Amino acid sequence: MSRKDFIFLTLFRATRSVAAGIIMIAFPYLVLERLKYGPLALGLIYVAGAAGTAVFGLLLGLLGDIWGRKRALFISGALLPLCGVLVFLSGRLGVLIVASAVGGLSATGSLAGGGIGGASAPIQSAVIADMSHRDKRTYYFSTFAFMSGAFGSLGVLMARLFDVHQAFLVATLVSLAGLPFVPLLSIVSTRGKLRELPSKVTIGKFSVTALLNGLAGGLVVPFLIPFFVLVYSLPESKMAVYGFAAGLLAAITILFAPMLERRLGFVRTVAWTRGIGSVLLVLMPLARWLPVSLVIYLLTPALRVVAVPVQQAALVDMVERDERGRALAANQVARLAAGSAGIVFTGWMFETAEIALPFFIYAGAMFTNIYFYFRFFSAWDAAGAARRAGQIKGA
Repeated sequence: MSRKDFIFLTLFRATRSVAAGIIMIAFPYLVLERLKYGPLALGLIYVAGAAGTAVFGLLLGLLGDIWGRKRALFISGALLPLCGVLVFLSGRLGVLIVASAVGGLSATGSLAGGGIGGASAPIQSAVIADMSHRDKRTYYFSTFAFMSGAFGSLGVLMARLFDVHQAFLVATLVSLAGLPFVPLLSIVSTRGKLRELPSKVTIGKFSVTALLNGLAGGLVVPFLIPFFVLVYSLPESKMAVYGFAAGLLAAITILFAPMLERRLGFVRTVAWTRGIGSVLLVLMPLARWLPVSLVIYLLTPALRVVAVPVQQAALVDMVERDERGRALAANQVARLAAGSAGIVFTGWMFETAEIALPFFIYAGAMFTNIYFYFRFFSAWDAAGAARRAGQIKGA
C-alpha cells in the first residue's frame, strides 16, 4: 500500500469514526431520555440498523466485486451522513427506523469493528486486502482498526460538547468531510463475474461462526450504554468519558493482533480473547456495583475486537481475490441477522427488568462459537503455523 493511499484511506475512515463515536453516545440518550421511547423501541431501531447494514453491506460487497471497489466505497461513505440528516430533521419513530437502516446504527460491534456505519466495513476490508501483501495484511487490518477505534473514541468524547439533537448535525458534517478522499485512492479496478463461488464452503464456515458471534453481540453490545443509563442512571457527560476510555483501550489493544497471530495462531487468538470477555460479561449484571461494571465495560470492547484483524486476514486468505467483497459481506450478513434476534430479545428483557439473562445467553453463544472455530479452522491454522516456521528457518 502506497503512503498516499494509506493517508487518503485513513482520512476517510477517521472522519467516519469520529461521526460514529458521536452517534454512539448521543443516540441512546436521544431515544431514551429526550424522545422518551423505551428499551424495546431502541432495540427495534437497532434491529433496523442491523438489517440495513446487512442488506447494504451485501449489495456493496457484490458491487465492489463486480463494478469496482472505489465506486462501492464512495456509495458506502454517503450512507452515514444521510442517516445523520434524517435523525436531525425528525425524531419520529418511523424516521429513526429508516435512518438507522440507512446508517447502520446496529451498535452490535465496537467502534474499531464497525458497530455504526458498518455497511462500508466489507468493502473497506476488501480494499485493504487488495492493496496489501499477505505478510502485512494483519498489520494493516489492525492499524486501520486501531485508527477507527482511536478516532471513534475522540468522537465519543466530543459528544459531550453538543446537545444530543445537535450532535447528529455535527456527525453529518464530519462524515461528509471524508468523502472527497475516496476518488483520490489508486485502487486497481479488477472486476469479477457473477458465478458460483468456488469458496462457498469456506464462506459457509465463516458464516456459522459469524452467526453465533452476531447473536452474542446483539444480546449485549447495543445495550451496554443503556445498561448504565437504566441501572446506574449515569448522565451522558460521564458516560461519554467512560465510552472514550473503552474505545481508546480497544484501539490500543488491537495493535497487538499481529503479535497474537504469530504466537497463538488464528483460532487460539479468538478463543482466548473472546472466552475471557464472555466470563467477565457474565459477572457484570451479577455484581451490580458500579466500579466492577465500569471495569468490565472498559475491557469488553478490547477483548471483542482484538481478534478481528486476525479473523479478517484469515478469511481473505481462504477465498479467491474476486470473491472477497462477497465473502466479507456474507460474513457480515450472518452476524447481523443473528444479532437482530439478540437485540429484540434483550430489548424485551430490559423492558421487563430481566437484565441478567441476555448476559448468560451471550456467554453460551460465544463458547459455542469458539468450539466451531476449533472444529472448522484448526487444520488450516496448524498448516499456516508450519508454513511460517518453515519461512523462519529458511531465512
